[in-house]
Amino acid sequence: MKEIIIREIRAEELYVLDDLMYESIYQPEGSEPVSRDVIRLPEVSIYIDAFGRKKDDYALVAESDGRIIGAVWVRILAGAIKGYGNIDGNTPEFAISLYSEYRNRGTGTLMMQTMIDFLKEKGYAQASLSVQKENYAVRMYRKLGFEIVRENGQDYLMILKLKQEEHKNKQ
Repeated sequence: MKEIIIREIRAEELYVLDDLMYESIYQPEGSEPVSRDVIRLPEVSIYIDAFGRKKDDYALVAESDGRIIGAVWVRILAGAIKGYGNIDGNTPEFAISLYSEYRNRGTGTLMMQTMIDFLKEKGYAQASLSVQKENYAVRMYRKLGFEIVRENGQDYLMILKLKQEEHKNKQ
């Protein structure tokens, strides 16, 4: 496998989030593909519209052989239309996607861990995500430390604590 570089997305590359947003939509094996227009629905487009203009917008890309093969991005989605994994107005919500031919090689885990470390450095207390229960990525999220806090029909709402609770009675 070729070397994978994880780096911050550049402003001129933000267009790739449209494609990767579509790729991030879980579609069970053998099912009829969802229309690409799904990324224009307000509850989906909020993950990518005007990305980079909010103070809590951060995105990393995975690059191989000079080509972007995936991305992980976070954004706080607590406005009028909330993200599927919304917890509150202080918790960034994850979105992650890899082009199908690059999946199941550890790149998603590497992207997630790099973003988790980045969010810790920025001082966030926690991060969240929403994932369909039957999505194989649930196992990866659990290995990274995400915990299921709520079930919504076909989805899990998961949280990762980024800061350890401080003990009140320090000795």
